[in-house]
Amino acid sequence: MSRRVNGGSGRAWKGGALAVFAMLAAQSGTSARAESLLDALAATYQYNPQLDAERARLRAVDEEVARANSGYRPQIGFGADVGRENTRVRPSFGGSGTTTPRGYAVNLIQPVFRGFQVTNAVNEAESAVRAGRETLRSVEQLVLQDAVTAFADVVAAQAVVRLREDGLEFFNQELKATKDRFTVGEVTRTDVAQAEARRALAVGDLDASRANLKSARARFEQVVGHSPQRLSDPGWKTRLLPSSLNEAIAISSQENPEVVAALYREQGARFTVDRIRGELLPSAELEASYSERFDTSTSIDEVNTAAVVGRVNVPIYTGGEVEARVRQAKHTHISRIQEIEQARAQAQSAVAQAWAQLQGAKAQHESDKAQIEANRTALNGVREEEKVGQRTLLDVLNARQELLSSEIQSEATKRNIIVATYAVIAAIGRLNVAELGAVDTVYDPVIHADEVRRKWFGIDITHDDGRMEHHELWRADVTHEPVK
Repeated sequence: MSRRVNGGSGRAWKGGALAVFAMLAAQSGTSARAESLLDALAATYQYNPQLDAERARLRAVDEEVARANSGYRPQIGFGADVGRENTRVRPSFGGSGTTTPRGYAVNLIQPVFRGFQVTNAVNEAESAVRAGRETLRSVEQLVLQDAVTAFADVVAAQAVVRLREDGLEFFNQELKATKDRFTVGEVTRTDVAQAEARRALAVGDLDASRANLKSARARFEQVVGHSPQRLSDPGWKTRLLPSSLNEAIAISSQENPEVVAALYREQGARFTVDRIRGELLPSAELEASYSERFDTSTSIDEVNTAAVVGRVNVPIYTGGEVEARVRQAKHTHISRIQEIEQARAQAQSAVAQAWAQLQGAKAQHESDKAQIEANRTALNGVREEEKVGQRTLLDVLNARQELLSSEIQSEATKRNIIVATYAVIAAIGRLNVAELGAVDTVYDPVIHADEVRRKWFGIDITHDDGRMEHHELWRADVTHEPVK
């Protein structure tokens, strides 16, 4: 089972392979095992700065709950003053003189009732936090999808380079053989020129393919956090892929993070209406104070005052400002309801598009396999016919080029199938490391939210005694760094 030291949805996910260790071993060079797609996704999840930034943003949103909860708590203040005062009274009755008035006061205000504003503010903040978790889940999907694309691009680029190198070797051999035959008068200068031209084209194509591979590797390192290490063929079969388009659409309407986030935003908008409406209700608070004054006049040495006051405030007319904000909040709530439908429509469209691209790529793959087999057969036949004079050298070169083109097209199609497969998984809302089984420890934002919700004071986000926050412990846990 995957252990949730941190993760975006609050559900219990099943874990899988310990890809963390495999990734670290590949980086350190202690293992020659090829790097799999799950290894790359695990590394991306742990080190991608975009994900770390979104986690920090969500932790900032968590503090909104603490801010809202402060409305239940008392406010305590302390004040002190000191001065110098000279008094002259005419005619004098003994009140003239110089004094040093000073004193202090302690004041406590405990809210008793605020028209349910605090309760609704807390609920509003909780909804914002839950929406923020879905945003984090959405960012995780985007980052992992980028990693899948980067991985597939490198694998495809490497395969294309190998194919280009094989093609160049073939054209080198054909050019050498053609020059030898030209020496003995079996072919013309035209044949040599054709072989040279095809070889030059192969050299240029190989250089371009190597440049594309460098670009793909750079993109991989940017997304995943390290250079690709002997990437293995990722394949495209996964248990997370729905069996039909209708099933995929049904899942997306319930689990797509944009849809779920829209639902929480609508919930928060309802609480906003109730919170603002609470300003029109009566409020009550209890105030306790104690003050002590010294040398207030030439005849008074000390004055002590203690008071407890209950205060009720009933708004009668606010000039229409509060009412306007209530109406404004209601319109916002209506817009949030429409955003739910918009999110569902967008999720359905994303699923349909990704599904269509996946099916198209799979059909293209079958066509590519047939084309490669046919071109390979044609090349063998043309070479045999060229030996008996029924075909020219150009026919052989063209046949080899067609085979190379079909093989390169097949690699591009394989890449498209991989990307489209995970695009479908992302569109339904299940592209996350817990579902994939890429890591054994996932980031759980609920831990931080629960911790700050209970805080009454303190401004540090780390502990003075050296203990680390839960998100820091998670980082040490997945990277196996010692906890200080």
